[in-house]
Amino acid sequence: MLLVTGITGHSGRFFLQELINNNYKEPIRCVVRYTSDTSLLDNSGLNIEKVVGDLNDPDILDKVMAGVDTVMHISSIFYSVEVLKAAIKSNVKRVILVHTTGVYSKYKAASEEYKNVEMTIDSILKESGRNIGVIYLRPTMIYGCINDRNMIVFIKMIDRLRLIPVISGGKNLLQPVNGRDLGKAYYQVVEKKEITNGDYILSGERPISMIDMFKLISYFLNKKTVFVSVPLALGVFMARCLKICTLGKIDFIEKVQRMGEDRSFAHEAAKRDFGYLPMPFAEGLKMEIDEYLKKCK
Repeated sequence: MLLVTGITGHSGRFFLQELINNNYKEPIRCVVRYTSDTSLLDNSGLNIEKVVGDLNDPDILDKVMAGVDTVMHISSIFYSVEVLKAAIKSNVKRVILVHTTGVYSKYKAASEEYKNVEMTIDSILKESGRNIGVIYLRPTMIYGCINDRNMIVFIKMIDRLRLIPVISGGKNLLQPVNGRDLGKAYYQVVEKKEITNGDYILSGERPISMIDMFKLISYFLNKKTVFVSVPLALGVFMARCLKICTLGKIDFIEKVQRMGEDRSFAHEAAKRDFGYLPMPFAEGLKMEIDEYLKKCK
């Protein structure tokens, strides 16, 4: 049996669509919240068992692990430790954890929590002595629909403003990944049962600079946008002033710092081991902007 967490989320819904498209035959158990929209699950035609509950409930985790061979954990990284503990207790064979490339950031706030989670996982695995496979999947910036909370922020900003400040000229490189490509990758790994351990980056087709990404958004929106370069030091200074003025309630310092950080990562291992082949960024971006414009009409 396959256990899935986060199947009603952004990339989780694309994973569900892959299961449907490929007529997945094995039983699937999904943990969903009381507030989740499960209509796609209910009408999938797959052998799906829904369990309503919260991943921070140890009793729920123990219950859903019974009879499970593989766990696809798409929900928050901050549930990974408890999911792994429950999987070990129930003798699950493989746990596939969707984590993040944020672990590689040089900025403490952007990486320390993620590193601590993974160090705890390593410690638990050593102490358990169990032969359980753990696979890390690390998406870069996820985009692909108007609920992605990443690209849609930039799309709305460029749609509404004619003058856009860009840190250090927007020279830093990004490699956004479409949720559709993630859904396919999750399915590929689930099907490749011979993959029992590994650490795979799931990035977009190729790197793109932030300024080129902004210009492409502006082009697809048919907007005339002026981009003004702001030195990183000035951006950080303004963020510090904002933090002081709000008594620490608004703290964008490290977010601004990361605007000058390259966040592009190669995905060769994923391509080699399970045929990962992401779509061109312009193609995925056009789909998201078309969806945004359709909603705005």
